[in-house]
Amino acid sequence: MNQREPLLSVTDLRVAFKLRETILTAVNDVSFDLDRGQRLGLVGESGAGKSVTGFGIINLISKPGYIAGGSILFEGKDIVKLSFEELRHIRGNRISMIFQDPMMTLNPVLTVGTQMVETLLAHRSITRKEAETIALDKLNKVAIPSPEKRLKQYPHEFSGGMRQRIVIAIALLTSPSLIIADEPTTALDVTIQADIMELLLALCESEDMALILITHDLAVVSQVAERIAVMYAGRIVELAETKTIVENPQHPYTQGLLAALPQNVSRRARLNQIPGSMPSLAKKMAGCPFHNRCSLVADICRREVPPLTYKESGSLAACHLVK
Repeated sequence: MNQREPLLSVTDLRVAFKLRETILTAVNDVSFDLDRGQRLGLVGESGAGKSVTGFGIINLISKPGYIAGGSILFEGKDIVKLSFEELRHIRGNRISMIFQDPMMTLNPVLTVGTQMVETLLAHRSITRKEAETIALDKLNKVAIPSPEKRLKQYPHEFSGGMRQRIVIAIALLTSPSLIIADEPTTALDVTIQADIMELLLALCESEDMALILITHDLAVVSQVAERIAVMYAGRIVELAETKTIVENPQHPYTQGLLAALPQNVSRRARLNQIPGSMPSLAKKMAGCPFHNRCSLVADICRREVPPLTYKESGSLAACHLVK
């Protein structure tokens, strides 16, 4: 067991959105630790709270959203309590984020080289020439061919896969301790997805970076992450080593996600699916948020929210019925 202080320690994180007539809680009492160089997957359906958790970690929740409670300790500092200026030294510097659509990150009217150099100059006291050298090195690391030529090109001159590689190169510029990747391969075809995942894995190992990979695809995350946190309705419902999650899932929701994977369905059979849909944030539900979709539901499930506790398997799971 690692006795060092975790790189990131999230404790009882709550993120809420204040609307005119109500307050909606999108992330509810989320807690996990991440060590240096470790890879964690956040998995769940759309609306589970994965991306909001990622944005919450860097305190980048747009109004009317806000961090309603909990602490986020990164390298010993509580991000929730930092000033805007202090956050600037962490965002894009010590923690980088990769978004689903690379064109959200890249400015279409500036060359790739200009964007990379300006990013470095904003965070480092170095010359423009030194920044260009670092930019070339990072493009080489993400296997961009002819990097000197590519620095002078605009984002529209690249394919989708190449643009995502450039976004990863930009995320690497400041040698961050942590990268948060939010659905980084959703818009790409399957072969390019595999290439990007292999690239992220190789970079984490060579650069000793921690990674939080946010995705709805349990198959993708199981190939990259060392640990997986399964989220449902704003809560972590299961957290364990990847091998344990895949081979011995404890929570009925995790079991349903795995059963729905195409590779777990016999040929020509209908794909499995979890009946029903995730509850609306606006609807206050008693008990376990998954109870209206769970085939194992008992009376206690309708009355009490199950705590996330250790089970006999060694997993953390939020289920009354799992021992």
